[in-house]
Amino acid sequence: MDSALAASYEECKRLNSLHGKTYYLATLLLPKNKRPYVHALYGFARYADEIVDDLASTLSAHEKADALRNWSSGVLADLKAGTSTDDIGRALVHTAHTFNIPHQHFVDFLHSMEMDLTITEYQTYDDLLEYVYGSAAVIGLEMVPVLGYSDQRAFESAQKLGIAFQLANFIRDVAEDLDRGRVYLPLQELAQFGVDRAMLERRKLTPEIIEALKFQIERVRQLQRESNAGIAFLDKESRPCIRAASELYCGIVDEVEAIGYDIFNKRAKTSTFRRARVAGAAYLQAIAARIG
Repeated sequence: MDSALAASYEECKRLNSLHGKTYYLATLLLPKNKRPYVHALYGFARYADEIVDDLASTLSAHEKADALRNWSSGVLADLKAGTSTDDIGRALVHTAHTFNIPHQHFVDFLHSMEMDLTITEYQTYDDLLEYVYGSAAVIGLEMVPVLGYSDQRAFESAQKLGIAFQLANFIRDVAEDLDRGRVYLPLQELAQFGVDRAMLERRKLTPEIIEALKFQIERVRQLQRESNAGIAFLDKESRPCIRAASELYCGIVDEVEAIGYDIFNKRAKTSTFRRARVAGAAYLQAIAARIG
């Protein structure tokens, strides 16, 4: 590839290694020829997310919306044209073209990013799913062609696993999202346990909040269980990566439990030991798959 395209892939890799450490670790389990394309998909998502969520930015919500629309409209036009001069767009367009990834997935992702600029809470789980489909499910759908697959059922599983990842993040990041003026946990579901937004904003752990979190955690685990069978439909060289990512990302909820659900005063983080254990086992599986 030419130097500009290579530099674009390098920039996407840098964003992945800097901001998505668990995701980047899992990506290293893939064959080398697949990794750049995964970096490109992550780089696109991360760059758009940074425009929306950069707390250090002095831009108003209106200015962020303009910045996001200007950048995203350019990238979407580049996808149609098949070429780009954008630092992130070059790699994304090349990846989308190489694997024939539907452009609608990128449209849906950017729609969810725009929702973050105006919507601060969701009444029902169905309401939330509109956002989560674009912010997470489509990323799973984009990944499947890169990973390789033998059965269309791999797409349904990838969609569910992407949603599980996102919901696990919402559970862990309640306090950070409050800092951004948002509550992602569906309000009607919180109300079933006697929790409302005002209670969350007081940032004091209560028995009611703990029960509400347990409910959300079980949903993550159910989605993970439902997605597991679909991993077998991926190329055998890709399976160790996705199994590791599933354990580490969905494992966030295990860490929430480990800190006693105190998401206001502690950050649930996967331990170095667990990362090493999961990555080590997956690495051996990946080597065996390549040899096989």
